[in-house]
Amino acid sequence: MSRRLVNVTLDNLGDLPRRCRGCVFWELDPVSGERAQLAGDPGLEKEAWISATLLEWGSCGKICYVDSVPAGFVLYAPPLYVPRSVAFPTSPVSADAVLLMTAHIIPEFSGGGLGRMLIQGVAKDLTRRGVRAIEAFGDLKWEQPGCVLPAEYLLAVGFKTVRPHLRFPRLRLELKTAVSWREDVEVALERLLGSMSPERALRPV
Repeated sequence: MSRRLVNVTLDNLGDLPRRCRGCVFWELDPVSGERAQLAGDPGLEKEAWISATLLEWGSCGKICYVDSVPAGFVLYAPPLYVPRSVAFPTSPVSADAVLLMTAHIIPEFSGGGLGRMLIQGVAKDLTRRGVRAIEAFGDLKWEQPGCVLPAEYLLAVGFKTVRPHLRFPRLRLELKTAVSWREDVEVALERLLGSMSPERALRPV
């Protein structure tokens, strides 16, 4: 069984789950997002966001394939590119961090370490680009798959709470630690994220 990570592009955007490739929760502010839903073109808005982010900033997502079948994905970008982030009570995201927006594992592939593989891929990419940290908004009352990741999962994979909240704490994963080890990036990130194991929180009901 072969597993590989590739960057999200306009060419493979269609490999995201249907409900995800038409979702613009993070990509638009609440008002614009509602307008896109009413107009019936959120998919086009998603494509426009991916295109603009790739051109202006670079890689903003990873898709994991298992034997050429898309099995999961993750999206991330600087907070400037994520309008919804300012709507959270624990915003803003730190200026030196990139926001981990969302992630999802297809149920048939859950429990195989793909969640860990995705986060490691993001960390590796951002470390090489000189980013100091990854931040994310977690949901402490998470019950089913959605656009906001469960706080339990983020804490389990190495994130630490930097701004507490009863529902949506902001969490942070430092990447500079990996660089300071002066080791191969893959080995350093293996240590940094070596405790990653829970994936049940990314599985749909």
